[in-house]
Amino acid sequence: MAIAKKALVWSLFAAGGTVTAFLFPALIALFLMVSMGYVPDGLSHSGITAFAASWIGKTILFGTLFFALWHAAHRMRVIFHDFGVRADRIIATVLYLLAALGTVLAAVYLYSIP
Repeated sequence: MAIAKKALVWSLFAAGGTVTAFLFPALIALFLMVSMGYVPDGLSHSGITAFAASWIGKTILFGTLFFALWHAAHRMRVIFHDFGVRADRIIATVLYLLAALGTVLAAVYLYSIP
């Protein structure tokens, strides 16, 4: 029985779309509120920093970034195909390597938060 590679790519794409659709608007609004100073006491800059420094916060932020990057990579691959670029193997390799690089950089950055 052959191993289906498409299932892995599509699962990351679907998970990324779901996570991005649910969490990104909330995270963007939250971080904008914090940066502008319009926040309740529980959502102060120190509170958000403490969340990002905790293991659960790092896990949630990493998962959000991980799935969003892989979703974006696959979406860009489809967009290139729709625009008539038929070098799919090269496009896929470059985009998925960029998603992997972004994932590693996100992990390194989140690990460096004290």
